[in-house]
Amino acid sequence: MADLIAFFSRNGQNYVRGMVQDLAVGNTEVVAGIIQRLTGAELFKLEPLQEYSRNYKECIAQAQADQQRNARPELKRCPESLREYETIYLGYPNYWSTMPMVVFTFLERYDFTGKTIRPFCTHEGSGLGSSEQDIRRLCPGAKVEPGLAVQGGSVRHAEPAIRAWLKQS
Repeated sequence: MADLIAFFSRNGQNYVRGMVQDLAVGNTEVVAGIIQRLTGAELFKLEPLQEYSRNYKECIAQAQADQQRNARPELKRCPESLREYETIYLGYPNYWSTMPMVVFTFLERYDFTGKTIRPFCTHEGSGLGSSEQDIRRLCPGAKVEPGLAVQGGSVRHAEPAIRAWLKQS
C-alpha cells in the first residue's frame, strides 16, 4: 500500500517570526515537500474552491469567520478514494488552536477506518493545539499517531526534526 501526504498550505502574506512576510511557498508546503522527499509518499494539496486572500489580515478574517460558523469550505478537487493508502500524513497551519476548516472538509469526506494518520502542522508558537483531538473525533476508526509541530519561521531547517519524527512510527 502507498502513503499520501494531504496538506493545506497558503502562500502570500503569512505571519512569520513576529511579522508579516510574503511567502512564495507556504510553510506547510515546505514541510510536506521534505516529508515527500524522505518517504516517497504521494503529495496532494488541499485547495479550497474559494481561495483565501493573499493579504494576511483579509485571510485571517476569512478563516476566523469560517471557524466561527463551523464552515466546511468546498475543495477544488479530491482524491477519488483513499483505499490504496495505508498512512496519511496530514499537514496544515495551526489556525486558532486547530486545523483550517478546509482540512475538516477533507477529513469528513472519507472513512479513515484502518488508516494511520500522522498529523504535522506549522505554527508561530501554538504547536498542535487541539488538532490531534479533533482528528481523533473526526476519524474514529483511524490510528492517529503523535503529531509534529514545526515553527513556521524554521521550516527550511526542520529536516532533522522531521527525520526523527518519521522514525517514531
